[in-house]
Amino acid sequence: MRRRTLLKMLALPAAAVAGGATYVSAARSQNHYYRGPVSDHFDGVRFFSPGQPQDKGVAELLRWHIGGGRIPWPETFESPFRDRPPPRVADLRVALVGHATILIQTAGLNIITDPVFSERASPLSFIGPRRVNPPGIAFKDLPPIDAVLITHNHYDHLDLEALGRLWNRDRPKIIAPLGNDAIIRDADPAIEVESCDWGGAVDLGGAVRVHCEPCNHWSARGMNDRRMALWCAYVITTPSGPIYHVGDTGYGDGAIFRRVREQYGAPVLAHLPIGAYEPRWFMEPQHMNPADAVKALEECGARMALGHHWGTFRLTNEGVDDPPRALAEALAISGVPAERFRALRPGETWMPD
Repeated sequence: MRRRTLLKMLALPAAAVAGGATYVSAARSQNHYYRGPVSDHFDGVRFFSPGQPQDKGVAELLRWHIGGGRIPWPETFESPFRDRPPPRVADLRVALVGHATILIQTAGLNIITDPVFSERASPLSFIGPRRVNPPGIAFKDLPPIDAVLITHNHYDHLDLEALGRLWNRDRPKIIAPLGNDAIIRDADPAIEVESCDWGGAVDLGGAVRVHCEPCNHWSARGMNDRRMALWCAYVITTPSGPIYHVGDTGYGDGAIFRRVREQYGAPVLAHLPIGAYEPRWFMEPQHMNPADAVKALEECGARMALGHHWGTFRLTNEGVDDPPRALAEALAISGVPAERFRALRPGETWMPD
């Protein structure tokens, strides 16, 4: 009994830090990841999303975890797809590896987002959210990676082991929002990281440029570093058109999505998260549900959207295959054609017609 109780106590913060919850823990007066000037989203110690709710308390976290409503997941939810991508693509090809890990091949470059290949999205190897399907592209089948885009430091988005493997194999350009460079270098000082603030940009060559954009989320790797590293979305401007990649976000008032359309024009493609959204009273500020994602599609004006961040790691209360069903309902209610927004499974690919 004592062992089971201990495991449950350990599992709660592991799941929360993986990306399912935001709560206040012990305060710190100094930021040990980043030092910089105060801005409209940095108070000198912690980052924040302007106009959006920030941390919830421990009482609210416990209310969620003891409140019931968690739909059981199967031990496995294996995808029927497996991808072995070509070495290079001249136009545009996109494949979901799993969760928020997406391989983007465009203009002869290979870009991967939030590469997570670990068995668990957790600071602990023996407990925490475990993947229920293998990566849709095996690590050995990845083409040479030219750039890695890290959106934030939650364990379901920043896998330091996978990042080290990619660095040792390909020496890619690694781009991450402010403060995440320190986390990565703490794990391996040899890894080079280019950090960016919201509104910053990094040139990848070949007429491809990566722009760091705001999103409504938060960050933490442990109990004492709440919001001490920045989080972001990305717009990748390419010869095929802008690609909008969102790792995690709440919908908010929709301004972040309208900003993308105003600054870059309607994206040719948007990667929008559709999972980890229940219960809404807890998750709404930080994770969109499928109905929110459809609104985000309409606000940013993307010609096509691919849904990710579902069906691989159980982080919240909804069932493993609830997101695509809810997406289909939201599309029908909104009058958006179903073929304009696909919920991808690991190993599934998309190319423009």
